[in-house]
Amino acid sequence: MVKRLLLGPVLILLVIGLSLLDERVDASVMPPWMGEGTYPPGLIVGPICLLLAWGGALELAGMIRAKGVVASRFVTPLAAASGMVACGTALFDPGRTLTGPAMAAAAAISLLASQTYYSRDRTVEGILASAAGAMLAFVYLGLMFGCLLLIRSEHSVWMLLWALLTTKSSDIGAYFTGKAIGHHKLIYWLSPGKTWEGLFGGTIFAGLVGASGLWVVNRLTGVAVPPLWIGFLAGMVFAVVGQLGDLGESLFKRDAGLKDSGRSLPGFGGLLDVLDSLILVAPVAYWWLRVVSPPGG
Repeated sequence: MVKRLLLGPVLILLVIGLSLLDERVDASVMPPWMGEGTYPPGLIVGPICLLLAWGGALELAGMIRAKGVVASRFVTPLAAASGMVACGTALFDPGRTLTGPAMAAAAAISLLASQTYYSRDRTVEGILASAAGAMLAFVYLGLMFGCLLLIRSEHSVWMLLWALLTTKSSDIGAYFTGKAIGHHKLIYWLSPGKTWEGLFGGTIFAGLVGASGLWVVNRLTGVAVPPLWIGFLAGMVFAVVGQLGDLGESLFKRDAGLKDSGRSLPGFGGLLDVLDSLILVAPVAYWWLRVVSPPGG
């Protein structure tokens, strides 16, 4: 708990700082030799998401290998990166004429690359499972997590930051509520530390953060935001979906016989242990904002 309390605020401040830097770069005018106008959005957020997807895919490859399935520490992250890059084309292509074809091409490249690599010894043994692992990385850490870049392509970094902090606030609320009054196990055989009380507390806290976050965004930027009750409802939805994402990653870890996805973040485990809720929430948040807030907000 001490490690979480020390590292957690640092990670939150880092996310906020990098988001503000992304906004600053987005508002900067490009030099004449690069063209007219300002820089495209996501020049800071994009590479960071790419690095996180690569690191998460390395951990995913470790889980797959723990099950006795061959998983390359290059092909698996490459598949995740290809999906993330395909989503990232939306940052430079507001009309989305390239994004859909880029996703299809990235899927084909990931599948062919994995099949080619795993059959390089002229054997078909295990190719189905190994190629499936690569495609899991492509969808899970490439396309699903890549929806964060789709959000950034249509909205200010403030709305992306709102979605991120609202989602992770659920983890904070659930953790402390569960520690304080948690008695009834949520799914004891999968995640014995989670309780129904924690789920309820995290959901309410995320709703409050979602509503107050929209108010802060409006006050700081003047950008029109959805009604605060929409923010409260969004926070609760993100909380529930985020918990499902957490439990989904727990399924992977338990099947692999692992407690944590890695050891890169003291007190938290690995990257996937922090990203798991965001991965599932990202596509939900994208479509939520598509419905309640027009692009450009």
